Amino acid sequence: QVQLVESGGGLVQAGGSLRLSCAASGRTFSSYRMGWFRQAPGKEREFVGFISWSGGSTYYADSVKGRFTISRDNAKNTVYLQMNSLKPEDTAVYSCAAGSPYSSNYASDMAYVYWGQGTQVTVSS
Repeated sequence: QVQLVESGGGLVQAGGSLRLSCAASGRTFSSYRMGWFRQAPGKEREFVGFISWSGGSTYYADSVKGRFTISRDNAKNTVYLQMNSLKPEDTAVYSCAAGSPYSSNYASDMAYVYWGQGTQVTVSS
C-alpha cells in the first residue's frame, strides 16, 4: 500500500511558478512509476507527465512540455512537479499517482493504482 499526499498548490499570477510535492508513505515508493494528472472544472482528468521509478526517464504532455518538470527523491519518498510560466489554462486540481513501472499505457489513469487527494492550483490572468 502507498498513501500519497500532495501539497504546494495555491494562487499564482500568470507567468509565475509553483512547485507541488507529493509525499508517499510505504517502503516500496521507489519501485513505482509516479504520474501527475490534473482536472479542471467540467473537464476530464488530464495526464500531465510521469517519472520512472529511478528518475531516469520523464515524459510530459504537449500542453506542459518545456514549462513543467517532474523530479523525485526516493530517499525522501517524494515526487515533485515544478511548474513555470504558468497560464490561466493550467488552473486545475493536480493529483499525483503511483503505478506499475511496466505498464505501457502511462498516460492513462488506468495505469495508476494509488492516488493522492489532489491540490488546487489557480492561475490568475
